[in-house]
Amino acid sequence: MKIGVLTSSRADYSIYYPLLKALEADDFFKLELICFGTHLSENYGRTVDNIIKDGFDVHHQVTTDIDGSTPGAVSKSIANTIDSFSDFWAQEKFDWVIALGDRYEMFAACVSALPYNINLAHIHGGEKTLGAFDDAFRHSITHMSKLHFVSAEPYAKRVAELKGNADCIFNVGALSIDNLRSLELLTKQEFQMQFGIDLSVPSILITMHPETVSFGMNEQYADQLIASLSEIKGYQFIITMPNADTMGGMIRIKLNNFIDNCDMAFGVESFGTIGYLSCMKHCSFLLGNTSSGFIEASYFPKYVVNLGDRQNGRIVTKNIYNTAFDKTAILEAVAGFQHFKGNQSSGIYG
Repeated sequence: MKIGVLTSSRADYSIYYPLLKALEADDFFKLELICFGTHLSENYGRTVDNIIKDGFDVHHQVTTDIDGSTPGAVSKSIANTIDSFSDFWAQEKFDWVIALGDRYEMFAACVSALPYNINLAHIHGGEKTLGAFDDAFRHSITHMSKLHFVSAEPYAKRVAELKGNADCIFNVGALSIDNLRSLELLTKQEFQMQFGIDLSVPSILITMHPETVSFGMNEQYADQLIASLSEIKGYQFIITMPNADTMGGMIRIKLNNFIDNCDMAFGVESFGTIGYLSCMKHCSFLLGNTSSGFIEASYFPKYVVNLGDRQNGRIVTKNIYNTAFDKTAILEAVAGFQHFKGNQSSGIYG
């Protein structure tokens, strides 16, 4: 069975990793990776090279000119991706093509496959993120797909509501949890040797993505986050860069300026799967608005200060503290880490 796997960014590849290893190890399947989006962009670290370093063959590289800096750029990126994939699907045949998540470029690759009647299997459907326009793309991919692999029972029910029936919906848990159970993560010493960051120093792992529903507020949100970081004492800041969403470039510039002027701040484009999960394991807590604060962080569990509305609609476990993009509120939430007891993993995504 020939399986194509669509991967457009460091984020989905990190989630896919245990599935890719399993497909590759099973002689029944012929795995072909289809890389596009920010994987092929020098501005976002050309993360396709990390996939190759992990030992996977990258059979297909589809150039799609991803630029999420403005609403117009996002629209053009969607159009470019549809155009590029319309040629690709005409030339390549698969038994099944797997798509993950809710990104606009993933939507574009899938919608261009629809006229070719390609069998799509969707991972992480049924979820909600009310602060980003990803919901529209995620639910559209659900409607275009014939197989559905969801991460929790409430999401299985939502997919059934969207599809009008419960056929071909499987609650398999989150692949990220499979990663955490099976991967040998780096020790603090190994992490320092590879990335030059000493995790024996109390550290906050920080990721801020834009809120694409209210994108005009993102500059104010970034300023509030940076103002709070300027007053936090006793920690070093490990900051991963935002994705290719509207206003992401502006956030990137502000974060890099802060990093350049703060001796305790480190900026990282991409740690790779093992590096990022290792950093999460050894950090004190997470701060920002990334989905990994909801799924992966629940495994340890790690205290999470979740900012703003981007992830509103996701299941909130006991380790998550929701607060606004407001300096005073952020500092209060950070202080709350002192009272976090490190309760057991919720197991909801297992």
